[in-house]
Amino acid sequence: MTEETLRNVMNVETVYHEVNSKNAWAAFYQDIRNKCESFEYTCNESKKPQNKNLNRYRDVAPYDHTRIILKRGVCDYIHANLIRVDHAERQYILTQGPLPNTVSHFWLMVWEQNSRAVLMLNKIIEKNQIKCHQYFPLDDIKPTMVFEDVNIRVDYISKTESSDYTTRTLRITDLESNDSREILHFHYTTWPDFGVPQRPTAFLRFLADVRQSGALDQNVGPPVVHCSAGIGRSGTFCLVDACLVLIEKYGLNALDVRHELIEMRRSRMGLIQTPEQLCFSYSAIIQGAKQLPLNNMNISDNEITTHDEIITMYDEMNNKNNSSLEKDDEPPPLPPPRGESLTRSMMADLSPDGSTDNDELGGPPDKPLPSEPPNHVELSTDMKSTSVTNCIGEQNADDVAVPDETLSDDAENSSLTNNSPSNSDAKGELRRRKTEKIERLATQVREMKRRQKEMEEWQKFKRSLFNPCKICFGIGIGGGIIAICYYLYMRS
Repeated sequence: MTEETLRNVMNVETVYHEVNSKNAWAAFYQDIRNKCESFEYTCNESKKPQNKNLNRYRDVAPYDHTRIILKRGVCDYIHANLIRVDHAERQYILTQGPLPNTVSHFWLMVWEQNSRAVLMLNKIIEKNQIKCHQYFPLDDIKPTMVFEDVNIRVDYISKTESSDYTTRTLRITDLESNDSREILHFHYTTWPDFGVPQRPTAFLRFLADVRQSGALDQNVGPPVVHCSAGIGRSGTFCLVDACLVLIEKYGLNALDVRHELIEMRRSRMGLIQTPEQLCFSYSAIIQGAKQLPLNNMNISDNEITTHDEIITMYDEMNNKNNSSLEKDDEPPPLPPPRGESLTRSMMADLSPDGSTDNDELGGPPDKPLPSEPPNHVELSTDMKSTSVTNCIGEQNADDVAVPDETLSDDAENSSLTNNSPSNSDAKGELRRRKTEKIERLATQVREMKRRQKEMEEWQKFKRSLFNPCKICFGIGIGGGIIAICYYLYMRS
């Protein structure tokens, strides 16, 4: 590793240590969210009636100015954005996990964009929730998929499995021209929703494998990267890869990870969803910089020495997060939503029918979408009942899109009323639910106060960073004045 690269790494490490020592990742992350609130990019295409059911989540939509436009078929819309990091000579297509009615659009996009690889960072089912449709062929179950509406066929060829991910070779064929080409499908299987990999080394081995395949080269189309929403895990992957490229290319320039993330968010809203994912990105960048170039990376978890401070620090923090997850088997808490979206959620909680005037279940709100998506969840139907389960916890169904696999709260209430032995039982059940909603509202208010306190602590932390500079500046001016006075005294 060159001296310039080492200097670059130390700058990133300095930020990492400063934020970590203050336990300020939540506040640091919120500061980035606040910065992105000034973006005024539109999402008009996603709000069109014919496109609403093509979005997995209502509060995550593709910006118009970077959206991918399909060239053939009855619809040119797909929930995907092109992310360009020109100074790193990188570009990525970030998209949501395909829905049953968007799988054909997904593969048409892969074909038209000449993508060499698809990077899948989620599992089909996570915490008993459907996070993505089974859109790719499996070896012994369904080796061929044909999508007649776009004249695309996808065939399974082979696969290679490792401890953390599976690499499949697929063949995609354009049935109109009979042209075909092989693509790679990298499926990372150990990255939890709203969470982070157990250690940066496993993720870096995955990144090294993707790089060696040529999927990120400039002579092919951008890779298609997705998780469930296409912003959390997908954004983490792109940020780490692009920052490592910048460290290799521009050792003399200090790397500002925060700046790079904000710039990438200008192309797609909400990249990186939690403070834990932001912390992981920093630790992976630091560890990856020490292993550059990544194509020579063959380090294993067992080979990491205990004196590696960054990994040790990350392990300690990750163990704390994992221990808290084991208690209730829930993902880490999400960042706070924007005030406007939270207000809509509270209004839905307090309204008699759980709805608002401006929101329509199953699509984006009529007003322009925020540049920063609020907390979002996806609902799925229980196989044994018509009740709706929430994979995150205290979230309102008014804040999510409802694809075909899901059941809305209104539908659930209707089912309860129709199937109950008496109206009084149904009314009692509805009263119980409204009581629970009021309790959730109180919980949300307490959470808002807690996060406001975190923001105040973050502001104090930022001011504390400038205090040493002020002291040094004052000492320098005072010393200069004394020196001038002494010089004039000696001359006289």
